[in-house]
Amino acid sequence: MNAELDRIISETKTGAVKIPCHIQPRSSRCKIIGIHGDSIKIALTAPPVDGKANASLIEYLSDIFAVPKGRVNIVSGATGRNKLIEISGSSLAMISDTLKKQLAK
Repeated sequence: MNAELDRIISETKTGAVKIPCHIQPRSSRCKIIGIHGDSIKIALTAPPVDGKANASLIEYLSDIFAVPKGRVNIVSGATGRNKLIEISGSSLAMISDTLKKQLAK
C-alpha cells in the first residue's frame, strides 16, 4: 500500500502537496478509508449540500495534517465526489507519513 500511496500523492513546483480524493459524504464519522483507484477515499459526516462537505473536508484535513485551514485548498472537483486537494506549508514526506498512519488504523 505504501508504493500505491507514493504513486498517488505528489508535490507541485511551488512545494504544495497534491492529493486526489474520492469523498463519501453522510458517513457515521470522518476518516480516511483507503485507496480508491488513483485517489484517497475519505468518509465525511457532512451532507453534500451548500458546500458543507467541502468545508468538512478542509477542516478534517487541516486537523490530521496539523496545518491551518487556509493552507488546504480544493483545486478541482468542488461540486463532485472526486476532488484534487493541495496542501501548502507541509512537506510531501510529512503528508505521506500521516496518510500511512491514518490508513493503518
